[in-house]
Amino acid sequence: MTHNELGEWGEEFATLYLIKQGYKILDRNWFFQKAELDIVCQKEEGILVVVEVKTRNSDFFGDPQSFVSPGKIKNIIKVANEYVISKDLDVEVRFDIIGILKNAKQENLKHFEDAFYPF
Repeated sequence: MTHNELGEWGEEFATLYLIKQGYKILDRNWFFQKAELDIVCQKEEGILVVVEVKTRNSDFFGDPQSFVSPGKIKNIIKVANEYVISKDLDVEVRFDIIGILKNAKQENLKHFEDAFYPF
């Protein structure tokens, strides 16, 4: 798979996982000013969950979730704020990361709830 194909596959894999865990998917690939929210979902009333998905074919340079940089976090928070405002939502927002390692030998998903905080 190419880099983009792997990323798209990972987002689909993460979406199916979240659905199986009881999450309702509200949006995927939601853009604001060139930044994107991979998955927006909800499991509990009043809590919006924004999920960043990182998929890699090797952990040689580190776990997939370790590639969510401080700059990326800043963009995710900015876009999530716009999402809540544009949809006129009255919710708390939780930020999760799903790290996926996918290659010929393994297909491993790790879900990190409350992976970072917006301050």
